[in-house]
Amino acid sequence: MEEPSPLHAFRRVCNLRMLAGVYYFCLLYAISRSLTWAGNNNNPRTLGDALFDLVRFSRQCLLTGLSLMLAVALAEALLARRRWRLPAQLASRALAVGLGAALGTWLRYVVGSLGSPMPFKPSWAVSTMAVWMLLGGMAYALLLVSRAQRRGHEQLAQLFREREALRTQQTEAQLSALNAQIEPHFLFNTLANVKRLYETRPERGRDMLVALIAYLRAALPGMRRHESTLADELELVRHYLAILQMRMGERLSFDITAPAELLSAQLPTLVLPTLVENAIKHGLSPLPEGGRIEIRAASAEDGGLTVEVADNGQGFGAASGGAGVGLANTRARLAARFGDGAALELEAAQPRGVVARVRLPAEALA
Repeated sequence: MEEPSPLHAFRRVCNLRMLAGVYYFCLLYAISRSLTWAGNNNNPRTLGDALFDLVRFSRQCLLTGLSLMLAVALAEALLARRRWRLPAQLASRALAVGLGAALGTWLRYVVGSLGSPMPFKPSWAVSTMAVWMLLGGMAYALLLVSRAQRRGHEQLAQLFREREALRTQQTEAQLSALNAQIEPHFLFNTLANVKRLYETRPERGRDMLVALIAYLRAALPGMRRHESTLADELELVRHYLAILQMRMGERLSFDITAPAELLSAQLPTLVLPTLVENAIKHGLSPLPEGGRIEIRAASAEDGGLTVEVADNGQGFGAASGGAGVGLANTRARLAARFGDGAALELEAAQPRGVVARVRLPAEALA
């Protein structure tokens, strides 16, 4: 934290707020002394005399208080941006309190002698200086303690902000690393499927290229983003399934159902393509007759939403049961984005197949 300039250090002590504090303190001190005098039966006084003494003593106290405030402000300006050792700092502050009390005592004597000269009493001067040195030292110590506490709170707040920034950077780095694992895994498998389609049905090569271009146009812009929308994910899945349908023919059918009000939901990129790829690879491709994939999005009772990728393939028999790299990365990315509010669940479908269900919190719809 940058040290204040001498002018700023002076203004932190000598300002209107501190002036008001000194004034009210001197007024309360004068009132307490006046009540002590009023209780002295040996010196009976009228109400007018008591009020006059209160005003006069308040003025005298204010002179000493302002002298102390000015001396402390000058001491803080002197110590600003100076790397003095602690004993030197304490000596400078003690000297400032002493000089302020001495100056205030002298001003009290000068102002009190304006109307009628009065003799100077060393005992009065010493006792007055001692009292105000004690009061000034206590006030100076409270000022330094409160300033240290405020500086500590500011440092804690700064550390908290830095920790939050580091946590955000860590989350972004984690998402980037997970995306880096998913992108080649997803893209290479897609290109391999396109290659097989081209080799088995060369007459449909042009259609395959058109579908591949449409898929890449939908996929590539979002692959370096951490987040996507349900609409973008469904569009990407639709192009992907269209390419696979060219290869598998009647062995693959699919259906996508999603209410319009849910299409703006936020979720990490490539979540749905990863689940669809997993369903094709482990569920439908091993079966000679293929199968069907249904993608459904619906509102949840807690205000969030669920997205399901269901297939009628061979189920968990030859699959990894949810422990594959793609599914593990998907779970990690959901947790990094939504914490415990999101989850990826796998369950057996009836009469066969697997349902992969992504639960997203209401935060995804915000």
